[in-house]
Amino acid sequence: MSARAVDPLSVFTALAELPSPPGSERQVADRVSGYLRASSLEVSEDDAGAQIGSDTGNLLARLAPTVEDGLPIFLCAHLDTVPLEGTLEPVVTDGVVRNAGGTILGADNKAAVAAMLVAADRIQHEGRPHAGVELLFTPKEEVGLLGASAFDSSRLHARVGFVYDQAGPIGEVILGAPFQRALDVRFRGRAAHAGMVPEEGRSAIEGAARAIADFRLGRLDEETTASVGLIQGGTAPNVVPEHCSFTADVRCHDEGKLLSLVQEMIDTVTFAAGLAECQADVTIREGARGYRFREGDLPVRLASDALRRAGYEPRYALTGGGADANVFNARGLECLNLANGMANIHTPAEEISVADLEGMVEVSLALVEAARDAR
Repeated sequence: MSARAVDPLSVFTALAELPSPPGSERQVADRVSGYLRASSLEVSEDDAGAQIGSDTGNLLARLAPTVEDGLPIFLCAHLDTVPLEGTLEPVVTDGVVRNAGGTILGADNKAAVAAMLVAADRIQHEGRPHAGVELLFTPKEEVGLLGASAFDSSRLHARVGFVYDQAGPIGEVILGAPFQRALDVRFRGRAAHAGMVPEEGRSAIEGAARAIADFRLGRLDEETTASVGLIQGGTAPNVVPEHCSFTADVRCHDEGKLLSLVQEMIDTVTFAAGLAECQADVTIREGARGYRFREGDLPVRLASDALRRAGYEPRYALTGGGADANVFNARGLECLNLANGMANIHTPAEEISVADLEGMVEVSLALVEAARDAR
């Protein structure tokens, strides 16, 4: 059995030492379950792993309410990290945790996991009164919020929740996340020998390149971004390429504007294919659904109250990314994303300070107190 989760730094580094790329979260899940049981909590695991191609399902633990009034809440963090290339050797230098192994640290999202585990342990063993707290840990968040999407939300007693999955200083409250679409584009041309009869070929790469060059990419306005992040095509340097495929990512806080941009990109693909005398197919995949809170909404008021109790001044912002909060908001559960101090996520320079690890434990406890006092 794992030791009790009493020190956020030791809990975080113990988790960060374990690789957990999407689909391979078993080691971390077992460690988290051990901490929960050592804190006298029961933990259950659903069958989501088999549905989403992971060796791990969603973990759920529940702290039964000790007061009759107040508001039960759930806290959610994901167990997986982006894929890593290197070893995991978390080290502390000048009060900051980094990875000496040349790859990601995994603060996204193990720093949140650690804060929630330590807070739950303190609630249990210090007898802190509360209106009910549920802890949910999900797999395969980094590849499409798959664990949360496969979770049966009716198992939650709480209708208000919080995730800590935003890179930024503690105090930042995320009021909204964008709607997302992915466009899978496939150009089909005609193969020919590039040195002997190039005029007989129709280059799919040329068509795809023309389309991409004509796209409006990058940050289009304060609400909208677009990018092309994957492309592949061709068979050999001396063959006019018959096939070329790429994937575009489009995000906007305004769903109507998003759909207009998607249609503009489809029209651009069609025009480019005509110029290159190719065929083009576009498949549109819906990503995370966006959401927007107001400062007066209950989760925002609770978070702001809790941050001030913990010594932080709340600041309000929007994000361009997705998180498990998107899934719960789409299902009618109010779920707010809070920044937790992690920086340079998804890179070998990823880091988080010891002070922020400790600070998010205090924020978690303050959230529980604010929900207990809610009327």
